[in-house]
Amino acid sequence: MEILKKPLLTEKVTQLTEKLNRYAFKVDHRANKIQIKGAIEAMYGVNVTAVNTMKYVGKLKTRNTKAGAVSGRAATYKKAIITLKDGETIDFYSNI
Repeated sequence: MEILKKPLLTEKVTQLTEKLNRYAFKVDHRANKIQIKGAIEAMYGVNVTAVNTMKYVGKLKTRNTKAGAVSGRAATYKKAIITLKDGETIDFYSNI
């Protein structure tokens, strides 16, 4: 099971990073906080002080086409907010 799927880089997360030293990741929906903390520390070599998780249920989406209404669902995912120890950072652009 690959625990970390991808980092989230939005304006809201960028503000959290600058003010509170927090980073957001999309993670596997079966992963718990201990597994997420271990994966972050192993991949980036930092000390994690807190992990907050939240589950997002996919919304029902409908659009009209020539063939009629087409309905579907956006993907369900789990998001983790990671708080790092003071003075530590994660540079996403150099760890490619």
